[in-house]
Amino acid sequence: MTSRANRLQPAADLARERQETAMQRLAEQQQRVAKAEQQLAELRRYREEYADTSGGVSVTALLNRRQFVERIDQVIAQQALEVARQHRQLDHVRNQWHDAHSRERALGSVIDRYREQERKSEERREQAEIDERMQHRRPTGGWS
Repeated sequence: MTSRANRLQPAADLARERQETAMQRLAEQQQRVAKAEQQLAELRRYREEYADTSGGVSVTALLNRRQFVERIDQVIAQQALEVARQHRQLDHVRNQWHDAHSRERALGSVIDRYREQERKSEERREQAEIDERMQHRRPTGGWS
């Protein structure tokens, strides 16, 4: 007969696999957030550098520069939205990992508790066998 701890072990193994998968997705999402934030920072730096350059004093050149800066501002706004979306996704993935981690720990605790109960039960059984043997032992030698 298998013990309760051994019967729960496949569920614990599955919980560990799910937690590891969730941890991997969390790491990947953190990388996506970092990349999106880096792209946003680069766009902002580029906008500042471009806006600070002087050149072409003609009206056409000034209009072209203004239109280009406006286009960069639109791209920056889009990237800022992407960063926010990636952060929301990160929160979601982090919550999934936390849930998987909690389930894994809970199952581990239950299995540990069952194993401890089984160990104590085995100790009580062994002690009962020893006590039984001691009661059936005949005294040898001694006082008559």
